[in-house]
Amino acid sequence: MSAWMIWGAIVAMTVVTIFTRTFFLLAGERVSLPHRLQRALRYAPAAALAVIVVPEVVLLDHQFVLHLGNPKLAAALAATGWFVWRRSMVGMIVVGMAVYTLGRLFF
Repeated sequence: MSAWMIWGAIVAMTVVTIFTRTFFLLAGERVSLPHRLQRALRYAPAAALAVIVVPEVVLLDHQFVLHLGNPKLAAALAATGWFVWRRSMVGMIVVGMAVYTLGRLFF
């Protein structure tokens, strides 16, 4: 692949990215999404977070591990429990990291 092709691909990807991210800002109020789609898009951040976090928590050495010997799973459960109980984000991070560290040291 030549240098011109690489630079052309970079420029093309930049233009496509800018266009797709600014389309609704450029269109303004002329384009409106249906109410049903607007309601569905409210769940997109939670779904994206789940797609990123869940595989990281339940996979250990590229294998599905769903028991408390998995320090990531134990930490996630402890952190979730703490947050549900106390509603403290900082406490959740501290508890999750403490459980993860202890799990890595002793399991």
